[in-house]
Amino acid sequence: MMTRARLTISTVIIAGIILIVFAFSVPRTRDVTPESSLSTESTSTPVVIVRDSYRKGVHTITGTLEALDACTTVEASATPVGDEPATPTAIALALTTVESTGVCLELPTLIEFKTTVEAPADLPINVTVNGVAVTATPS
Repeated sequence: MMTRARLTISTVIIAGIILIVFAFSVPRTRDVTPESSLSTESTSTPVVIVRDSYRKGVHTITGTLEALDACTTVEASATPVGDEPATPTAIALALTTVESTGVCLELPTLIEFKTTVEAPADLPINVTVNGVAVTATPS
């Protein structure tokens, strides 16, 4: 009789512990934040890696841009910028993405680009992607 009472009490205690742990471990609907209705692709900054090779007054700027899919192409153009045309203070690198209208697997892909510009050595490169300034990682 004593063994049966201990078994019943043990069962009730274990069941109570399991119910308490379950009640505290289940997420509540008020704890979950709703996902933004905006697409992350419109608010995320693309990753741009830039390499600059200077030889005989010409910068050859190459690099990669992370695009949303492999069907996207990148057009690059570089121009020297500054207060006076004779003494530029930076190089403006404009990257424009052209997305394919066909069917393509949406898998982030590194797309390569290349452009050249005549300018003095050791100028900083200011990068824009589709008109939006981004911070480029030098390689």
